[in-house]
Amino acid sequence: MDHMLLQAVFIPLLLSPVAYVVGRRHGMAAVTWFSLAVLAYCTALVALAALDGGAEERHAWTGMFGEFGLALDGLASPFAIMIYALSAILAVYSRPYMEHKFAEQYREAHGEGGSAVALAEYVRAKSGTYHALYLVFAMGMLGTVLATNLIQFYVFFEVMLIPGFFLIAFWGDGPRRKIALMFFFWTHVGAVVLLLGFLAVGLSAGTFDFAGIAAAAIDPDIVLVAAVAIAIGLGVKLAAFMFHIWLPWVHGAAPTPISALLSPVMIGIGAYGMFRLIMELLPAAFSELSVWFHVWGLVTMIYGGAMALMQDDLKRLLAYSSISQMGYLLFGLGSQSVLGLAGAEMMYVTHALGKGILFMMAGVIIVRVGTRSISRLGGLAGRMPITATCAVIGALTIAGVPPTSGFMGEWLLFYGALETAVEEGSTLRYVTFGLGLVATALTMSYMLWMIKRVFFGKMPEGLAGTREAGWHMLAPMMALAGFTVVLGIYPDIFLGQIVPYMSGIAGAGELGPGTAAALAGAGAAAAPGGGA
Repeated sequence: MDHMLLQAVFIPLLLSPVAYVVGRRHGMAAVTWFSLAVLAYCTALVALAALDGGAEERHAWTGMFGEFGLALDGLASPFAIMIYALSAILAVYSRPYMEHKFAEQYREAHGEGGSAVALAEYVRAKSGTYHALYLVFAMGMLGTVLATNLIQFYVFFEVMLIPGFFLIAFWGDGPRRKIALMFFFWTHVGAVVLLLGFLAVGLSAGTFDFAGIAAAAIDPDIVLVAAVAIAIGLGVKLAAFMFHIWLPWVHGAAPTPISALLSPVMIGIGAYGMFRLIMELLPAAFSELSVWFHVWGLVTMIYGGAMALMQDDLKRLLAYSSISQMGYLLFGLGSQSVLGLAGAEMMYVTHALGKGILFMMAGVIIVRVGTRSISRLGGLAGRMPITATCAVIGALTIAGVPPTSGFMGEWLLFYGALETAVEEGSTLRYVTFGLGLVATALTMSYMLWMIKRVFFGKMPEGLAGTREAGWHMLAPMMALAGFTVVLGIYPDIFLGQIVPYMSGIAGAGELGPGTAAALAGAGAAAAPGGGA
């Protein structure tokens, strides 16, 4: 099939006006199936291209910026597949949650006296707008990951911001407009700093195309300053420590289906950018900065985990957990090891699965129980057994417990970090490795604490009538829960592409015996290359 990647990126954008019309005329059920069909088709295109060994498409653009290109390789494939797969699944989940949200806002505006006909018309009107913005949001994320040009990357990077802003401002909780402005301000300022780094690199290299930049001889001083600017800009999107302030507010306010996209997949695109733009295109700067990424990641892991332990609001707990999990990605990036880098990307997949389940669990509780306060919950496992089972699997995934995918991600991540510490004989890296293990204990603590208080123990008065959610909410959680177990047992689904790619980019020479044994144990194919 021709232009598979071009179709995958632009079909959701082109059909977003159709989604608007379908929602306005036929209601939430029809537009839900329409969005699901669009995203499922695009997910299939990306998956087929990945199974075929990747794809690259180039199109004429403008002489000022170079070519418009889309590339799916071993780095981009896991990100791209998770972005669209989760978007498709959450389109189904959105139906009952957003109907509940629309009805809630209608009652806030009109009181309980509004007619059922007027309420149905209100829901129908809002459903078209929601799904149109939703499709553009998903398209912006995929376009960023597939971009082969700095300016193109920046354009898609900013496209993510616009629908996200409106989705929060229109249908968020609390002071949603103020929080949407906070989201806009933080992420846009980060993007401007990112653009400054892009201009420094592109103008110095004489091209904005990735291939040209990788082959160009750029002044080392310019490269280092540009890499720092890029790292700061991406660090805001990643919500790494010091640039994380916006994330708990935004995730706490955003509609839960949007939180389940913002947290598991969107913020992780910041890590993708560091892999692609710093590690791959600016390797000299990456070598100098890697240990700082390592430390930055460790601080983010510990800070996010400690703050999660202090939360009573379920969604804010998950938001701080996301900050901590992004620290794992930075930690692995800074390991400068093939296995550490592969583990970091695997952690992105793990986070998408585990946190997607947990945010959907939070949405179920909001709809069925009507509160996000953990102290007001308890004993729900008996009333919501499927939700509880999925939530436990999601928590174990984030905590890195086998046989979930989280175990394989963390095992590779820490193996790589220790491998680099041993090879360099670095006391600092030994210390960060040990403290990283402490961070995993924090993760286990807040996850088990949350599960215990929400689903077990004594049920508070007033919750005895709580019932399980409908299949629109349960089926997406069950799909992700099943896949995280499958991926934990058979990680080659992604590692078969990730490890050879990381070996080619970060490796030099032959794989050491320890690395080769680790790859064999993971079931991944070891390619020529070794730990840097």
